[in-house]
Amino acid sequence: MASVASPSLLLRAPPHHLCVQRPGIYRDEEGRSWVTVALCISPSQRAQASVVGSRFPRERSIRVHLWQIPVHPQGTLFFSQLPFSQLPLTWQLCPGKKYQGSDSRTWQIVDHDQIGATEQLTLMRQLYPGE
Repeated sequence: MASVASPSLLLRAPPHHLCVQRPGIYRDEEGRSWVTVALCISPSQRAQASVVGSRFPRERSIRVHLWQIPVHPQGTLFFSQLPFSQLPLTWQLCPGKKYQGSDSRTWQIVDHDQIGATEQLTLMRQLYPGE
């Protein structure tokens, strides 16, 4: 199913600044909440083990999917099993469709769109050996 971007999003840039409010929930410069709805590390440890003997080991990356949705300040986060320690406390928008994390790591903007009333942002960074 193809997503349809709303005309208003075509004019809106990604947030300039995202700051953690609590694990998995960020607030942008306009006070809007961004909730981490998925956090994917690929290939998984199991998949990585299966390619150890391969001539072409796959690079590992982490991808985070954020949705801009209202969050009650005392609400329960329903994605508590996600490894939020992999995410920085803040992200700052940089030129070239990138964010710089407070941990000095660079995240690429993979996708920024809107489906219905929900604005979505997908970020990715490469994982290095030992991470």
